[in-house]
Amino acid sequence: MTEQTTDTPARAVPAVPAEAAPVPPRAPKPPRRVLRAVARWTVAALVLGGLGAGTAFGITSMERTDVPGLATESDGRWDYPELSLPALPAGSPRPYSDGNVAEIHHADLRRLLLPAPAGAVVDKRLDGGWVSAERYLSEYAKGGRSELAQTLKDSAPRHVAARGWTMPDGTSTRIYLVRFNSTAFAQSLLDRITVSGSPVPLAGAPETVLDEGWSGGGKVAGTSSYVYDEAKPYGRAQVRHGYVVAGDTLALVVQSRKGKEGTRSVPFHQTVILQNQLLG
Repeated sequence: MTEQTTDTPARAVPAVPAEAAPVPPRAPKPPRRVLRAVARWTVAALVLGGLGAGTAFGITSMERTDVPGLATESDGRWDYPELSLPALPAGSPRPYSDGNVAEIHHADLRRLLLPAPAGAVVDKRLDGGWVSAERYLSEYAKGGRSELAQTLKDSAPRHVAARGWTMPDGTSTRIYLVRFNSTAFAQSLLDRITVSGSPVPLAGAPETVLDEGWSGGGKVAGTSSYVYDEAKPYGRAQVRHGYVVAGDTLALVVQSRKGKEGTRSVPFHQTVILQNQLLG
């Protein structure tokens, strides 16, 4: 028996209308209490994140010693008041400006003295005013004063200003500013004191050596600094001293302290640096 075939085409199946298409079931809504909990945790996370960022900013913007738990032992620096350069007479330039080739300090020399740090007892004899050349020379050993006095006289200094103080630990500081009529006289006096064949020692420090710990930090361009320490063995007190040549002015910074501990390098270097900056 033969198989019967037909040429009748298959009928197309009509498409299902879109509105009749099956819709996947929706996920059930979380209970309202879950939504409230999520909201609370989100807010809490944002708040904590903000607080964390603020704390990080505060730590990076604060000194290490200002952060509780991160404070470190003081390195010995003294607490000096905020420094500012004194006002100048009208039309007068700063010593290292383009209009002051001679590097003259036109400000009141007494206003260029470094102020005493917090806790210091100011020396009434060196209260930041004018002093005589003899008072300045008294810082040097008697054996070299006469020749140094002649050099000073030949240089004809215009003014000498000084300030001194004593810290609670017994460290005594004296600063002298000697102003001359030109930079050549200031440099000449320093050369006589330190570079000549017979350097003039300080009183109480018959022999001095270069301070090996001095790096010259904070030096103002155009100025020169020379820092010394007393050679061992020390006498009754260890004496440190330094010079700064800044244009027409020579600065002498002296620190001494009795006892085995002696003077400390950190506050001494700090004092020299700050005095240098005031002269610049």
